[in-house]
Amino acid sequence: MKKIFTMILAGGKGERLYPLTEQRAKPAVPFGGKYRIIDFTLSNCLNSGLRKIVVLIQYKSHSLDRHIRMGWNVLNAELGEYIASVPPQQRISEDWYKGTADAVYQNLFLIDAENPEFILVLAGDHIYKMNYAEMYYWLIAKQADAVVGAIDIPIQDASRFGVISVDEDYRITRFDEKPANPTPLPDNPTHAFASMGIYLFRTKAIREHLIGDAQEGGAHDFGRNIIPRMIGQHRVYAFKFQDANKKAIQYWRDIGTLDAFWEANMDLVSVDPQFNLYDPEWPIRTYQGQFPPAKFVFAQDFQGGRMGVALDSIVSGGCIVSGARVQNSILSPNVRVQDHADVRESILMDNVQIGPHSRIKRAIIDKDVVIPPRTEIGYDREADAKRFKVTDSGIVVISKGMDLHAAIDSSG
Repeated sequence: MKKIFTMILAGGKGERLYPLTEQRAKPAVPFGGKYRIIDFTLSNCLNSGLRKIVVLIQYKSHSLDRHIRMGWNVLNAELGEYIASVPPQQRISEDWYKGTADAVYQNLFLIDAENPEFILVLAGDHIYKMNYAEMYYWLIAKQADAVVGAIDIPIQDASRFGVISVDEDYRITRFDEKPANPTPLPDNPTHAFASMGIYLFRTKAIREHLIGDAQEGGAHDFGRNIIPRMIGQHRVYAFKFQDANKKAIQYWRDIGTLDAFWEANMDLVSVDPQFNLYDPEWPIRTYQGQFPPAKFVFAQDFQGGRMGVALDSIVSGGCIVSGARVQNSILSPNVRVQDHADVRESILMDNVQIGPHSRIKRAIIDKDVVIPPRTEIGYDREADAKRFKVTDSGIVVISKGMDLHAAIDSSG
């Protein structure tokens, strides 16, 4: 794995996750209580033995850059190991990254400085577990010049993805971006191969294609441009996703919408979640603040008494549930839920405060929001839509730092 130089693409705007991406890049969006989305790709890298990693940042990158600097400074620079965030350098042009391939092309100087034998390109905004060493062994076994990570999905869902056509040996014969009529797998007409946005290249093979792509028009995208061109000139193979999650159903999520984000978080609080955060053999690391333990106070077990409880929920450090009820919810660090409040099926991010006697249901509340006493959210869709973002499925989303006192005052 020392022969591999890893580049994580983390510069996307994440527009479908707005307002969670109003002040941060998509990979920096909190997930699962104490994590950020980028943590899962970076943890995959460390668990796979990768030690030379750059994160290519771009839009609204301050939060992401700070998180990487504070939480991922774990490798030994004296051994040539590092995880570093790299903004656009404008060494080649004055443009920001115009596509996934252009992001790598604009950082050819990093590749030339390391002179690696292989380049691994990853997306920084997916949730999954994967040992990239297995992908490397596959490339060597097939004597391939490029390997594309692929996941087996029902063919009726394949039109939303880049679809990979392969022969019986898994050599790629065609790559179609969101085709109307996806090509099924050779041995299973009900399923197709979808690209995971994971690419492993021999450096000598990909370098010439990056330079050639930069001199032409187009999307400058690996799936749309680079891979289709390489298929006719090089040995390009698909690598079937080998899930390290140890569950019956493979788990790979691009949580690109607010509803998908809420659903993926709600999975984590189920009795038997699809995604396993508790595997000691595959640790997920992150930056953790120095918060005290979570605390639940008041046990007045009588009619009208206060009872601080959290059921089927994830509660992070620094949280205090004070005479309130939390159920099927995720509490990020330093959340306060006060007397007689009731929180259900919701995601509360760092420093959120829920006022006394408030009722919250099916909501995503971003950081630093104070919910005034006796506020109801999630119970009247029409009223919620006047003040907040409400998704098609009825999830209420409150922006980071939003002043709800002002919103209440303005409406009388």
